[in-house]
Amino acid sequence: MFHVKQRYDVVVIGGGHAGTEAAAAAARMGARTALVTLRKTDLGVMSCNPAIGGLGKGHLVREIDALDGIMGVAADRAGIQFRLLNRRKGPAVQGPRAQADRALYRAAIQSLVQAQPNLDVIEGEVVDLVQQNDRIEGVQLADGTQLDAREVILTSGTFLRGVIHIGDERRHGGRMGDKPSIRLAERIDDFGLPLGRLKTGTPPRLDGSTIDWTQLDMQPGDDDPVMFSFLSTAPSVRQISCGITATTARTHDIIRQNLGRSAMYGGHIEGVGPRYCPSIEDKVTRFADKDSHQIFLEPEGLDDDTIYPNGISTSMPVDVQEAYVRTIPGLENVVIRQPGYAIEYDYVDPRALDRTLAVRSLKGLFLAGQINGTTGYEEAAAQGLVAGLNAALRAQGREPAVFERTESYVGVMLDDLTTRGVTEPYRMFTSRAEFRLSLRADNADQRLTPKGIALGCVGEVRSEAFDQKSDKLKDARQTLHDASFTPHQVRAIGINVNEDGARRTAYQLLAFPDVTFDDVARLDPCFDKIEPAVAKQVSNEALYANYLARQQRDVDLLKKDEAIAIPADFAYDAMPGLSNELKGKLVRTRPESIAQAARIDGMTPAALALIVARIRNDQRRAIA
Repeated sequence: MFHVKQRYDVVVIGGGHAGTEAAAAAARMGARTALVTLRKTDLGVMSCNPAIGGLGKGHLVREIDALDGIMGVAADRAGIQFRLLNRRKGPAVQGPRAQADRALYRAAIQSLVQAQPNLDVIEGEVVDLVQQNDRIEGVQLADGTQLDAREVILTSGTFLRGVIHIGDERRHGGRMGDKPSIRLAERIDDFGLPLGRLKTGTPPRLDGSTIDWTQLDMQPGDDDPVMFSFLSTAPSVRQISCGITATTARTHDIIRQNLGRSAMYGGHIEGVGPRYCPSIEDKVTRFADKDSHQIFLEPEGLDDDTIYPNGISTSMPVDVQEAYVRTIPGLENVVIRQPGYAIEYDYVDPRALDRTLAVRSLKGLFLAGQINGTTGYEEAAAQGLVAGLNAALRAQGREPAVFERTESYVGVMLDDLTTRGVTEPYRMFTSRAEFRLSLRADNADQRLTPKGIALGCVGEVRSEAFDQKSDKLKDARQTLHDASFTPHQVRAIGINVNEDGARRTAYQLLAFPDVTFDDVARLDPCFDKIEPAVAKQVSNEALYANYLARQQRDVDLLKKDEAIAIPADFAYDAMPGLSNELKGKLVRTRPESIAQAARIDGMTPAALALIVARIRNDQRRAIA
């Protein structure tokens, strides 16, 4: 006989990156929240690489932080090497990244979760979702406990029918050392949600004390580290360097000779893997003309000599892994502490969700993380944040929080997933964002913190810090706009401008190629009063000012289309002018606006015009 332990507004299943962010977000919103996990000590575990951020991914972490999320704060506390990727390119495509100490990151997440009011962490295995008619109303644990909830968020990661592959060896598991979720997967089958199969993988973990570091180049972090959280100013712990090595022709020979023993190439795996993070078997096969692939040897902690060799993910048998790893310079005598492996798991086609990550066909249920076909800590955490915010809002009877692709990378990801679905594990890149000039990592707080304040998910400390920074930015912009200089004055400090007699403001000069704030500061001592971080952001704005004006016109056009909402029960099947293929895609996707419908593969202007005409006719009839 089951007993009700407690009633919650929101129950979150799973304590990975999506689950912890979802639970923290819902609790910040004032919702009484429970986070159910197999072990409390596993909160914050980095099951793959010991790093946070990167290109596109770093933007997501900044946006999570702008909404008072926990990933950026934890990464700053645990970061042992900070690097700004694409530093030599424009600010729009630069991405912060940090190597993290696994133990420190786990401790940081657990500390942040424990300190969060309105949040209970419950150890247990969820084996069933409690359903009443077409609504989920709670969860059942393996020990018979039932938790009632207004809203439930499922963040099962790679655990749904997870299978680990090492060569021809198969074992059931959600990750190495953990059992999969079978009963929960079977329960999801009952809901009739569209399921698929994906795979991801990891490299072998190495014993750093058996590596010959003297052979290797070392890569230090940046001298001026860029932090993730807008509340952080400097790293919290000692900084380290990573080693750099590469595969050899002999490495590739061994891999080619044993491709048939790879789980992937031996036909043991049916799931599709990530194209942009391929296994070493994929690299050797797909890039046969290359005789070397770079490998970064990333320490897993300050007090842990385990090394993560980034670049040689594999599903080869253990003996093959040992053979090929020892052909790599510096690793000739290395000891493998844990073999690399591939993991195959169920995911739900994200087109079954709306942009709040709520399941369309079943009330009371949200999905976030790898269950939606994504890969990566950052993508999972961003989804968790959105699901947590919206579950709390729905439990409170409030309007949903929708993130547009014009305002955030979070919005880009949600729109991509729910409109286009996935054919491989989805990974965020800056190239996915049409409006990336304005969606920079440096201005994530200016874009999203006001939205977070309005929603009620931003605390007082961050709100005050944001207001202070906004005032400084406003003053700096005004100062730079008010100060103008003649061509003679500008050329005197080495900036090449036309001798046309026209005065130019300091803000306009910052848009010139290769002109830095330090250059402009030589024109007027008052510019020295502008803080470096503020100067950097204003310089980025000025650099793109002319382009942003054009981009804003595109944004306005898209928003005009977004304003034409498509009813959730719109009858596509009753429209004779649409092809059966398009009807099928529209019924599966259920776009929420004309702009979303336009992004469906195969959509035509003529079909869009038909849909708009039908919507307007329906509206006129409703008024009449």
